[in-house]
Amino acid sequence: MLNLVKSAFYKEKETRRALARFIERGGQLSYGKECRDFESAFAKWQGAKYAVMFSSGSTANFALVQALMHLHHLKRGDAVGFSAVTWPTNILPLIQLGLKPVPIDVDLKTLNISPKTLQTSFKKHKLKAVFLTHVLGLCDDIKGIVSFCKKNKIFLIEDTCEALGTVCDGKKLGSFGLGGTFSFFIGHHMSTIEGGMVVTNDEHVSRELRIIRSHGWDRHLEPHEQKSLRERHGVDDFYAQYTFYNLGNNFRPTEVSGFLGKIQLKHADTIVNKRERNFKKLSKAIHSKSDLYYPIETRHIEVISNFAFPLITRTKAVQEELVRRARGKVEIRPLIAGNITRQPFYKLHGSMHSEKLPNAEIIHERGLYFGNNPDLSHKDIQTLIEIFTNFKI
Repeated sequence: MLNLVKSAFYKEKETRRALARFIERGGQLSYGKECRDFESAFAKWQGAKYAVMFSSGSTANFALVQALMHLHHLKRGDAVGFSAVTWPTNILPLIQLGLKPVPIDVDLKTLNISPKTLQTSFKKHKLKAVFLTHVLGLCDDIKGIVSFCKKNKIFLIEDTCEALGTVCDGKKLGSFGLGGTFSFFIGHHMSTIEGGMVVTNDEHVSRELRIIRSHGWDRHLEPHEQKSLRERHGVDDFYAQYTFYNLGNNFRPTEVSGFLGKIQLKHADTIVNKRERNFKKLSKAIHSKSDLYYPIETRHIEVISNFAFPLITRTKAVQEELVRRARGKVEIRPLIAGNITRQPFYKLHGSMHSEKLPNAEIIHERGLYFGNNPDLSHKDIQTLIEIFTNFKI
Protein backbone atom coordinates (compact mmCIF):
# COMPACT_ATOMS: atom_id res chain seq x y z
CA MET A 1 0.00 0.00 0.00
CA LEU A 2 1.43 3.36 -1.06
CA ASN A 3 0.36 5.76 1.69
CA LEU A 4 0.18 9.53 1.34
CA VAL A 5 3.12 9.83 3.74
CA LYS A 6 5.90 7.26 4.04
CA SER A 7 7.65 8.71 7.09
CA ALA A 8 7.26 11.39 9.73
CA PHE A 9 10.54 13.09 8.76
CA TYR A 10 13.03 13.16 5.95
CA LYS A 11 15.90 10.90 7.05
CA GLU A 12 13.60 9.40 9.67
CA LYS A 13 15.98 7.38 11.86
CA GLU A 14 18.65 10.07 11.99
CA THR A 15 16.08 12.73 12.93
CA ARG A 16 14.41 10.62 15.62
CA ARG A 17 17.76 9.86 17.25
CA ALA A 18 18.68 13.54 17.26
CA LEU A 19 15.27 14.39 18.76
CA ALA A 20 15.72 11.79 21.53
CA ARG A 21 19.11 13.26 22.45
CA PHE A 22 17.61 16.76 22.49
CA ILE A 23 14.82 15.72 24.86
CA GLU A 24 17.26 13.91 27.15
CA ARG A 25 19.39 17.03 27.50
CA GLY A 26 16.49 18.72 29.23
CA GLY A 27 16.23 22.48 29.44
CA GLN A 28 13.49 24.79 28.24
CA LEU A 29 10.90 23.21 25.96
CA SER A 30 8.52 26.17 25.57
CA TYR A 31 9.26 28.79 22.91
CA GLY A 32 12.91 29.83 23.07
CA LYS A 33 16.26 29.73 21.30
CA GLU A 34 15.55 26.71 19.05
CA CYS A 35 12.47 28.41 17.64
CA ARG A 36 14.25 31.74 17.20
CA ASP A 37 17.13 30.05 15.40
CA PHE A 38 14.70 28.24 13.10
CA GLU A 39 12.86 31.50 12.40
CA SER A 40 16.11 33.18 11.36
CA ALA A 41 17.20 30.25 9.19
CA PHE A 42 13.79 29.94 7.53
CA ALA A 43 13.62 33.66 6.75
CA LYS A 44 17.01 33.42 5.06
CA TRP A 45 16.01 30.29 3.12
CA GLN A 46 12.74 31.88 1.99
CA GLY A 47 14.38 35.21 1.12
CA ALA A 48 12.31 37.23 3.61
CA LYS A 49 13.26 39.81 6.23
CA TYR A 50 11.16 38.27 9.01
CA ALA A 51 9.78 34.85 9.92
CA VAL A 52 7.47 34.23 12.90
CA MET A 53 6.85 30.64 13.97
CA PHE A 54 3.46 29.38 15.15
CA SER A 55 1.97 26.22 16.60
CA SER A 56 0.47 25.30 13.21
CA GLY A 57 -0.19 26.56 9.72
CA SER A 58 -3.77 27.15 10.80
CA THR A 59 -2.83 29.48 13.66
CA ALA A 60 -0.38 31.20 11.31
CA ASN A 61 -3.28 31.89 8.92
CA PHE A 62 -5.47 33.28 11.69
CA ALA A 63 -2.72 35.48 13.12
CA LEU A 64 -1.83 36.96 9.74
CA VAL A 65 -5.42 38.00 9.03
CA GLN A 66 -5.75 39.36 12.58
CA ALA A 67 -2.52 41.35 12.17
CA LEU A 68 -3.93 43.04 9.06
CA MET A 69 -6.94 44.10 11.12
CA HIS A 70 -4.84 45.38 14.03
CA LEU A 71 -2.83 47.47 11.56
CA HIS A 72 -6.08 48.87 10.07
CA HIS A 73 -5.41 47.40 6.65
CA LEU A 74 -8.77 45.63 7.06
CA LYS A 75 -11.86 46.32 9.12
CA ARG A 76 -14.95 44.29 10.00
CA GLY A 77 -17.23 43.85 7.02
CA ASP A 78 -14.51 44.23 4.38
CA ALA A 79 -14.71 41.81 1.47
CA VAL A 80 -11.78 39.38 1.30
CA GLY A 81 -11.43 37.03 -1.64
CA PHE A 82 -10.13 33.49 -1.25
CA SER A 83 -9.47 30.52 -3.50
CA ALA A 84 -12.65 28.45 -3.86
CA VAL A 85 -10.49 25.30 -3.83
CA THR A 86 -8.71 25.49 -0.51
CA TRP A 87 -8.57 24.33 3.11
CA PRO A 88 -11.01 25.58 5.80
CA THR A 89 -8.35 27.50 7.72
CA ASN A 90 -8.17 30.09 4.94
CA ILE A 91 -11.83 31.01 5.42
CA LEU A 92 -12.35 30.44 9.15
CA PRO A 93 -10.29 33.50 10.18
CA LEU A 94 -12.31 35.66 7.79
CA ILE A 95 -15.58 34.48 9.32
CA GLN A 96 -14.34 34.55 12.93
CA LEU A 97 -12.90 38.07 12.59
CA GLY A 98 -16.03 39.54 11.05
CA LEU A 99 -14.85 39.91 7.47
CA LYS A 100 -16.90 39.07 4.38
CA PRO A 101 -15.49 35.93 2.71
CA VAL A 102 -15.77 35.91 -1.08
CA PRO A 103 -14.95 32.68 -2.95
CA ILE A 104 -13.10 33.12 -6.24
CA ASP A 105 -13.18 30.41 -8.87
CA VAL A 106 -9.95 28.80 -10.03
CA ASP A 107 -8.49 27.95 -13.42
CA LEU A 108 -8.72 24.22 -14.21
CA LYS A 109 -5.23 24.21 -15.75
CA THR A 110 -3.54 25.54 -12.58
CA LEU A 111 -6.07 24.77 -9.79
CA ASN A 112 -5.49 28.34 -8.62
CA ILE A 113 -6.98 31.83 -8.83
CA SER A 114 -5.96 33.57 -12.05
CA PRO A 115 -5.83 37.29 -12.85
CA LYS A 116 -9.01 36.79 -14.89
CA THR A 117 -11.04 35.17 -12.09
CA LEU A 118 -9.70 37.75 -9.61
CA GLN A 119 -10.73 40.61 -11.87
CA THR A 120 -14.24 39.17 -12.26
CA SER A 121 -14.65 38.92 -8.49
CA PHE A 122 -13.26 42.39 -7.85
CA LYS A 123 -15.76 44.01 -10.22
CA LYS A 124 -18.59 42.55 -8.18
CA HIS A 125 -17.25 42.82 -4.62
CA LYS A 126 -14.55 45.54 -4.53
CA LEU A 127 -12.23 43.28 -2.58
CA LYS A 128 -9.97 44.80 0.08
CA ALA A 129 -7.72 41.74 0.30
CA VAL A 130 -7.12 38.37 -1.33
CA PHE A 131 -6.01 35.22 0.50
CA LEU A 132 -4.37 33.18 -2.23
CA THR A 133 -3.93 29.40 -1.83
CA HIS A 134 -1.10 27.84 -3.83
CA VAL A 135 -2.84 24.49 -4.28
CA LEU A 136 -0.58 21.42 -4.16
CA GLY A 137 2.57 23.39 -4.97
CA LEU A 138 1.11 24.98 -8.11
CA CYS A 139 0.27 28.58 -8.96
CA ASP A 140 -1.24 30.67 -11.71
CA ASP A 141 0.14 33.93 -13.16
CA ILE A 142 1.40 35.26 -9.83
CA LYS A 143 3.03 38.29 -11.47
CA GLY A 144 -0.30 39.25 -13.04
CA ILE A 145 -2.11 38.81 -9.73
CA VAL A 146 0.43 41.00 -7.91
CA SER A 147 0.08 43.67 -10.59
CA PHE A 148 -3.72 43.66 -10.36
CA CYS A 149 -3.63 43.86 -6.56
CA LYS A 150 -1.22 46.81 -6.58
CA LYS A 151 -3.25 48.67 -9.18
CA ASN A 152 -6.47 48.24 -7.18
CA LYS A 153 -4.95 48.62 -3.67
CA ILE A 154 -5.78 45.06 -2.66
CA PHE A 155 -3.75 43.50 0.13
CA LEU A 156 -2.36 40.15 -1.03
CA ILE A 157 -1.53 37.36 1.40
CA GLU A 158 -0.50 33.82 0.46
CA ASP A 159 -1.23 30.42 1.95
CA THR A 160 1.89 28.49 0.93
CA CYS A 161 1.26 25.49 3.20
CA GLU A 162 1.16 23.18 0.16
CA ALA A 163 3.87 24.91 -1.88
CA LEU A 164 7.00 25.27 0.22
CA GLY A 165 9.89 25.79 -2.20
CA THR A 166 7.95 26.40 -5.42
CA VAL A 167 9.60 29.16 -7.47
CA CYS A 168 7.86 31.38 -10.01
CA ASP A 169 9.12 34.60 -11.60
CA GLY A 170 12.41 34.23 -9.76
CA LYS A 171 10.92 34.11 -6.22
CA LYS A 172 9.62 31.45 -3.89
CA LEU A 173 5.88 31.41 -3.43
CA GLY A 174 4.94 33.06 -0.15
CA SER A 175 7.15 36.06 -0.97
CA PHE A 176 4.84 37.97 -3.32
CA GLY A 177 2.33 39.45 -0.89
CA LEU A 178 2.33 41.27 2.43
CA GLY A 179 2.73 37.92 4.17
CA GLY A 180 2.95 34.22 3.39
CA THR A 181 2.01 31.29 5.63
CA PHE A 182 3.53 27.82 5.82
CA SER A 183 2.68 24.54 7.56
CA PHE A 184 5.09 21.99 8.99
CA PHE A 185 2.41 19.42 9.78
CA ILE A 186 3.72 15.87 9.71
CA GLY A 187 2.24 15.16 6.27
CA HIS A 188 3.57 18.29 4.56
CA HIS A 189 6.81 19.07 2.72
CA MET A 190 8.94 19.19 5.86
CA SER A 191 7.76 18.15 9.29
CA THR A 192 8.07 19.57 12.79
CA ILE A 193 5.15 17.28 13.77
CA GLU A 194 2.94 20.35 14.21
CA GLY A 195 4.05 23.89 13.39
CA GLY A 196 3.67 26.83 11.07
CA MET A 197 5.33 30.04 9.97
CA VAL A 198 4.53 33.48 8.60
CA VAL A 199 7.11 35.30 6.50
CA THR A 200 6.94 39.01 5.72
CA ASN A 201 9.13 41.92 4.75
CA ASP A 202 6.97 44.33 6.76
CA GLU A 203 8.36 45.22 10.20
CA HIS A 204 4.93 46.25 11.52
CA VAL A 205 3.33 42.97 10.46
CA SER A 206 6.17 41.01 12.08
CA ARG A 207 5.78 42.87 15.37
CA GLU A 208 2.00 42.45 15.41
CA LEU A 209 2.32 38.72 14.71
CA ARG A 210 4.61 38.27 17.71
CA ILE A 211 2.14 40.15 19.92
CA ILE A 212 -0.84 38.11 18.68
CA ARG A 213 1.07 34.84 19.08
CA SER A 214 1.62 35.37 22.81
CA HIS A 215 -1.63 36.53 24.41
CA GLY A 216 -1.22 40.14 23.27
CA TRP A 217 1.84 40.92 25.42
CA ASP A 218 5.31 42.07 24.39
CA ARG A 219 7.42 39.19 25.69
CA HIS A 220 8.84 38.21 22.30
CA LEU A 221 9.45 41.68 20.92
CA GLU A 222 12.89 43.21 20.47
CA PRO A 223 14.06 45.44 23.38
CA HIS A 224 13.54 48.65 21.40
CA GLU A 225 10.03 47.52 20.45
CA GLN A 226 9.19 46.73 24.07
CA LYS A 227 10.51 50.11 25.22
CA SER A 228 8.45 52.00 22.65
CA LEU A 229 5.27 50.08 23.49
CA ARG A 230 5.68 50.45 27.25
CA GLU A 231 6.39 54.17 27.06
CA ARG A 232 3.35 54.72 24.85
CA HIS A 233 1.09 53.00 27.40
CA GLY A 234 2.86 54.22 30.57
CA VAL A 235 3.86 50.72 31.70
CA ASP A 236 6.95 50.11 33.86
CA ASP A 237 9.12 46.99 33.67
CA PHE A 238 7.44 45.30 36.65
CA TYR A 239 3.85 45.57 35.34
CA ALA A 240 5.03 44.88 31.79
CA GLN A 241 5.37 41.21 32.75
CA TYR A 242 1.59 40.90 32.71
CA THR A 243 0.43 43.74 30.46
CA PHE A 244 -1.56 42.87 27.34
CA TYR A 245 -1.59 45.41 24.52
CA ASN A 246 -3.97 43.89 21.99
CA LEU A 247 -6.09 40.85 21.20
CA GLY A 248 -4.04 37.68 21.10
CA ASN A 249 -3.91 33.95 21.68
CA ASN A 250 -1.45 31.31 22.76
CA PHE A 251 -0.26 30.28 19.31
CA ARG A 252 3.32 29.59 20.38
CA PRO A 253 5.31 26.60 19.06
CA THR A 254 7.52 24.47 21.29
CA GLU A 255 11.28 24.09 21.28
CA VAL A 256 10.75 20.53 20.02
CA SER A 257 9.19 21.95 16.85
CA GLY A 258 11.94 24.55 16.52
CA PHE A 259 14.65 21.91 16.91
CA LEU A 260 13.03 19.66 14.30
CA GLY A 261 12.60 22.60 11.96
CA LYS A 262 16.33 23.36 12.05
CA ILE A 263 17.15 19.74 11.15
CA GLN A 264 14.58 19.41 8.39
CA LEU A 265 15.39 22.77 6.83
CA LYS A 266 18.88 21.49 6.05
CA HIS A 267 17.21 18.95 3.76
CA ALA A 268 14.62 21.33 2.29
CA ASP A 269 16.30 21.81 -1.08
CA THR A 270 16.78 18.05 -1.47
CA ILE A 271 13.15 17.43 -0.52
CA VAL A 272 11.94 19.99 -3.07
CA ASN A 273 14.16 18.61 -5.83
CA LYS A 274 12.95 15.05 -5.29
CA ARG A 275 9.30 16.10 -5.25
CA GLU A 276 9.80 18.02 -8.48
CA ARG A 277 11.54 15.08 -10.15
CA ASN A 278 8.70 12.76 -9.13
CA PHE A 279 6.07 15.21 -10.32
CA LYS A 280 7.61 15.57 -13.77
CA LYS A 281 7.87 11.81 -14.27
CA LEU A 282 4.29 11.25 -13.15
CA SER A 283 2.91 14.21 -15.08
CA LYS A 284 4.55 13.16 -18.35
CA ALA A 285 2.89 9.75 -18.13
CA ILE A 286 -0.44 10.56 -16.50
CA HIS A 287 -1.47 14.09 -17.47
CA SER A 288 -0.76 13.26 -21.13
CA LYS A 289 -3.83 11.01 -21.06
CA SER A 290 -6.08 13.81 -22.33
CA ASP A 291 -9.02 11.44 -22.80
CA LEU A 292 -8.96 10.72 -19.05
CA TYR A 293 -7.68 13.91 -17.38
CA TYR A 294 -7.68 17.67 -17.70
CA PRO A 295 -4.12 18.93 -18.36
CA ILE A 296 -2.15 20.75 -15.66
CA GLU A 297 -0.13 23.78 -16.82
CA THR A 298 3.30 24.18 -15.20
CA ARG A 299 5.49 25.74 -17.92
CA HIS A 300 5.45 29.11 -16.13
CA ILE A 301 6.77 27.58 -12.89
CA GLU A 302 10.55 27.41 -12.48
CA VAL A 303 10.61 24.96 -9.55
CA ILE A 304 7.57 22.78 -8.77
CA SER A 305 7.49 21.69 -5.14
CA ASN A 306 4.47 19.48 -5.54
CA PHE A 307 2.70 18.59 -2.30
CA ALA A 308 0.57 15.75 -3.72
CA PHE A 309 -0.18 14.70 -7.29
CA PRO A 310 -3.49 16.12 -8.62
CA LEU A 311 -5.88 14.47 -11.07
CA ILE A 312 -9.02 16.08 -12.50
CA THR A 313 -10.91 13.42 -14.42
CA ARG A 314 -12.90 14.14 -17.57
CA THR A 315 -15.90 12.22 -16.27
CA LYS A 316 -17.29 10.99 -12.99
CA ALA A 317 -17.01 7.43 -14.31
CA VAL A 318 -13.24 7.79 -14.61
CA GLN A 319 -12.96 9.07 -11.06
CA GLU A 320 -15.06 6.21 -9.71
CA GLU A 321 -12.90 3.70 -11.61
CA LEU A 322 -9.74 5.22 -10.13
CA VAL A 323 -11.14 4.94 -6.63
CA ARG A 324 -11.85 1.27 -7.30
CA ARG A 325 -8.42 0.58 -8.85
CA ALA A 326 -6.54 2.32 -6.04
CA ARG A 327 -8.32 0.48 -3.22
CA GLY A 328 -5.79 -1.44 -1.14
CA LYS A 329 -2.90 -0.28 -3.35
CA VAL A 330 -2.64 3.51 -3.17
CA GLU A 331 -4.06 5.91 -0.61
CA ILE A 332 -6.02 8.60 -2.43
CA ARG A 333 -8.01 11.60 -1.20
CA PRO A 334 -10.40 14.19 -2.61
CA LEU A 335 -8.54 17.19 -4.00
CA ILE A 336 -8.21 18.97 -0.64
CA ALA A 337 -11.66 20.33 0.32
CA GLY A 338 -12.95 20.64 -3.24
CA ASN A 339 -15.37 23.52 -3.66
CA ILE A 340 -15.11 24.87 -0.13
CA THR A 341 -18.54 26.55 -0.33
CA ARG A 342 -20.12 23.08 -0.34
CA GLN A 343 -18.66 22.27 3.07
CA PRO A 344 -21.18 22.21 5.97
CA PHE A 345 -19.31 24.87 8.00
CA TYR A 346 -19.48 27.32 5.09
CA LYS A 347 -23.20 26.83 4.66
CA LEU A 348 -23.64 27.59 8.36
CA HIS A 349 -21.30 30.54 8.70
CA GLY A 350 -20.08 31.69 5.29
CA SER A 351 -21.35 34.31 2.90
CA MET A 352 -24.85 33.76 1.56
CA HIS A 353 -24.01 35.57 -1.68
CA SER A 354 -24.43 33.38 -4.74
CA GLU A 355 -21.20 32.81 -6.65
CA LYS A 356 -20.74 30.83 -9.85
CA LEU A 357 -17.79 28.47 -9.35
CA PRO A 358 -17.95 26.06 -12.30
CA ASN A 359 -14.30 24.99 -12.19
CA ALA A 360 -14.33 24.47 -8.43
CA GLU A 361 -17.41 22.30 -8.98
CA ILE A 362 -15.59 20.12 -11.53
CA ILE A 363 -12.67 19.71 -9.12
CA HIS A 364 -15.07 18.87 -6.28
CA GLU A 365 -16.92 16.24 -8.30
CA ARG A 366 -14.01 14.69 -10.19
CA GLY A 367 -10.77 15.64 -8.44
CA LEU A 368 -8.47 13.46 -6.36
CA TYR A 369 -4.83 13.19 -5.41
CA PHE A 370 -2.24 10.70 -4.21
CA GLY A 371 0.96 11.30 -2.27
CA ASN A 372 4.13 12.67 -3.83
CA ASN A 373 6.93 12.50 -1.31
CA PRO A 374 10.73 12.35 -1.52
CA ASP A 375 10.80 8.68 -0.49
CA LEU A 376 8.99 7.39 -3.59
CA SER A 377 11.09 4.74 -5.30
CA HIS A 378 11.33 4.02 -9.04
CA LYS A 379 9.11 0.99 -8.44
CA ASP A 380 6.55 3.15 -6.59
CA ILE A 381 6.39 5.57 -9.50
CA GLN A 382 5.93 2.79 -12.03
CA THR A 383 3.14 1.32 -9.89
CA LEU A 384 1.37 4.71 -9.79
CA ILE A 385 1.68 5.17 -13.55
CA GLU A 386 0.28 1.67 -14.14
CA ILE A 387 -2.73 2.21 -11.86
CA PHE A 388 -3.65 5.64 -13.23
CA THR A 389 -3.03 5.11 -16.94
CA ASN A 390 -3.50 1.47 -17.92
CA PHE A 391 -7.30 1.17 -18.11
CA LYS A 392 -10.26 2.05 -20.28
CA ILE A 393 -13.77 3.22 -19.50
